[in-house]
Amino acid sequence: MTNPLLDLDGLPPFSAIRPEHVEPAIDRILADSRAAIDALLDRDEPRTWENFIEPLEVLGDRLDRAWSPVRHLNAVMNNDALRKAYNACLPKLSEYATELGHNERLFRAYKSIADGAEYARLDEAQRKVIDDALRDFHLSGVDLPPEKKSRFKAIAQELSTLQSRYEENLLDATHAWKKRVEDASLLAGLPESALDMARQAAEREGHASGWLLTLEFPSYHAVVTYADDRALRQEVYTAYVTRASELGANPEWDNTALMEQILALRHEEAQLLGFANYAELSLATKMARSPKEVADFLRDLAHRGRPAAERELEELRTFARETLGIDDPQSWDMAYASEKLQQKLFDFSEEDLKPYFPVDRVLDGLFTLVKRLFKVEVRRVEGADVWHPDVRFYEVVDGDGGLRAQFYLDLYARPNKRGGAWMDEYVGRMRIGTRVQTPVAYMTCNSSPPIGDKPALFTHDEVITLFHEFGHGLHHMLTRVDYAPVSGISGVEWDAVELPSQFMENWCWEREPVNLIAAHHATGEPLPDELFDKVYRAKNFQAAMQLLRQIEFSLFDMRLHGEYDPARGGRVQAILDEVRAEVAVVKPPTFNRFQNGFSHIFAGGYAAGYYSYKWAEVLSADAFARFEEEGLFNPEVGGAFLTDILERGGSRPAMELFKAFRGREPDIEALLRHNGLLEQAA
Repeated sequence: MTNPLLDLDGLPPFSAIRPEHVEPAIDRILADSRAAIDALLDRDEPRTWENFIEPLEVLGDRLDRAWSPVRHLNAVMNNDALRKAYNACLPKLSEYATELGHNERLFRAYKSIADGAEYARLDEAQRKVIDDALRDFHLSGVDLPPEKKSRFKAIAQELSTLQSRYEENLLDATHAWKKRVEDASLLAGLPESALDMARQAAEREGHASGWLLTLEFPSYHAVVTYADDRALRQEVYTAYVTRASELGANPEWDNTALMEQILALRHEEAQLLGFANYAELSLATKMARSPKEVADFLRDLAHRGRPAAERELEELRTFARETLGIDDPQSWDMAYASEKLQQKLFDFSEEDLKPYFPVDRVLDGLFTLVKRLFKVEVRRVEGADVWHPDVRFYEVVDGDGGLRAQFYLDLYARPNKRGGAWMDEYVGRMRIGTRVQTPVAYMTCNSSPPIGDKPALFTHDEVITLFHEFGHGLHHMLTRVDYAPVSGISGVEWDAVELPSQFMENWCWEREPVNLIAAHHATGEPLPDELFDKVYRAKNFQAAMQLLRQIEFSLFDMRLHGEYDPARGGRVQAILDEVRAEVAVVKPPTFNRFQNGFSHIFAGGYAAGYYSYKWAEVLSADAFARFEEEGLFNPEVGGAFLTDILERGGSRPAMELFKAFRGREPDIEALLRHNGLLEQAA
């Protein structure tokens, strides 16, 4: 059988990849890699970058080329056969990674480079590759005695399996729930675009009439934000916040036990390595120096934001009672009442904006903005092999026409696709001899799809999400670093990796950039000044409540991983309740099982790291403030952000890169100003 995952040289042949290809390809590559590493270690010669590190990078790249498209397909085109093949490989990959981390001969080979004359010959980025590798060997347990290494390896494999099952449970629970509606009056208040989407969903399921509501985010968000029927809002809200829990419609996909197992294993892993808890282990590779520093940062922000949040909530409750007749607004009323209040205060709705954000205009404007800022051009390429007809493929070229990067863009929500938005990489930049590998990214959103013959029309929030993910993509694609472990986002401290993504969000609030991305889909008219002014004035509407919500999630995550006690278990609900009592102004109902769907920390890379969004927002707000001070399209500032941040990847510590761009350490004032909270900081 010809296996398209073996010896890939070029873009993934998505149309040719089958579930039966996955496990044989991974088995073969892992076996080849083990043999090649042994052969490298058996050579009796001084270790150099060229004869040792480069061959290891080539081996890693071959494995990444095979596994990356499989991992991606499992997220965006999930099915039983692919899921089975994917899960069969997880323990094998975990075992291989642990083997490398425990390989004392490999560790000594890296150390011989660090301690020898070769290290002085290396450039700054190469030295960071060596330094990071030695740190990671220690964090992977290379110093452990044999019996502890065996346990460490078992933990890594089990965690890989449990985290994947957590995400699968959430995906299955999300897509299992559907509500068919035949009575149009039940959907009163929903905008036409949401009704069209629900009608299209019904047709997709083979229903000749009626509408179909789902828990895919565009559908869920439309109901809880616009449906006049309070009972319908409550029903959909309840289904959404009890997904993958014992209270959900499908309790067989309950994530409660998995969370306990994951937390216990992470704690045991941290203690094996000599850390008091997993929070300390997590921060060993981040900018923040201790869990206390993170908690103090979060509590300081909460203190600054709480007075405004309390005022915002009281305003909302008064409005709900006096205008909407909702005497005691509940969680399923919050988005609905907030939307109505925003319409009253600012005389516009998100639906008023959607006609001005058709997909092609938004993308063209985004690419024009990037060209003005960073002097690179984005071009669409037809005919690429993609996994779904909606997927687009692009190339990024320099001013002289030289190919800089390529990326796939998968914009719309659909069944069997993981929720949320993310950027992932197929391959990163890497130089081997005279050949430089072109970075390739996947950028994925779950935005509202096109309806009928209309183009996809985005909410302003969906535009912001697209800009956010494109910021991650720029970080990956525009790097000039030639060594894979510190190229693009690789090697960047996790609490700094959101800097470029959150930086890009700022452009969605400035008139000149908005002119690039906004024009009426039918008439081509620009977004009216009056409407833009309303949007801008509404920018900080309920900003303090949103701030406290993010702090709630972040503090919950940090406490969960910092306070784990094997004798007491994870205390997941108890800790969440305590955090809410401390910082939240909106208290959800007791049946809310937010934690059962918190895949960022239980299935993603944000365990004891969710605070990174707020931490990096300090960096991004202060970075954008330089553009505000010196000119939004000042070529010198844009060039500096490119060369000091985007092109340098993980080749230097993030704080050093930030100071090179800003001339000083970050200041929290810009974040407070952007959130309208400076008066609380005084």
